[in-house]
Amino acid sequence: SARLADLAASVQHLYEKKLLELVELCPKENLILMGGCALNCVANSKIENKNIWIMPSPGDAGSSLGAAALVQKKKLNWIDPYLGYNIDKEVNPREVVDHLLKAPVGVANGRAEFGPRALGNRSLLADPRKDANEVVNTIKQRQQFRPFAPAILEEFSEEYFSGPMNKYMQFVAKAKHDYDSVTHIDGTARVQIVEKENKSILRPILEEWYEKTGCPMLLNTSLNIKGQPIVNDEKDVEVFSKKHRVKVF
Repeated sequence: SARLADLAASVQHLYEKKLLELVELCPKENLILMGGCALNCVANSKIENKNIWIMPSPGDAGSSLGAAALVQKKKLNWIDPYLGYNIDKEVNPREVVDHLLKAPVGVANGRAEFGPRALGNRSLLADPRKDANEVVNTIKQRQQFRPFAPAILEEFSEEYFSGPMNKYMQFVAKAKHDYDSVTHIDGTARVQIVEKENKSILRPILEEWYEKTGCPMLLNTSLNIKGQPIVNDEKDVEVFSKKHRVKVF
């Protein structure tokens, strides 16, 4: 309802105001954000003149890594967020792209991401050039207004978006393109930059996709149903694929 929308907007406005006030108290250039509020991409994007680091899982679950580091009295040697259950199988990017040209596909390959963002190893992918929102929101059983994020080859990011972006989907940038399925109503997108050294199968899939279509991005959302955990192991893949009629690679 309009009343709930107004309430949400007011809470967002107040949070942004208080966050920026706190940031002003931090004189140093380097800034670490933690806690569930660090998932608020819109607010994060309003912080200026700081070198920001946000754990890919900044909520309570992510604090477990900090607790382990404290007990071990060692700094974390952070490499990437692919720390979870490993599905070890060969995936042919060409097969994935051939299927993507016809319908959304799931990818469940390698170690699951640590955190709430799907970063290519437990992702539901779709063609952003089509009006894919209705199809993907129906699969995920979400409200139809809910937007989706683009995953883009790093070398094309500045061509298609302007503003803060990173590889963990923690900021919003202004879209310079007309792909509505990966753009929010205000013209922004929560961009995932996929770097050349990215360990996920998503990088070779995107490269193959670009070669076939000339489009350097895909719609990327988590491989799950609204309110349920992200697909984790082979049994989850089998159940998701059969129940929702989605090809999962």
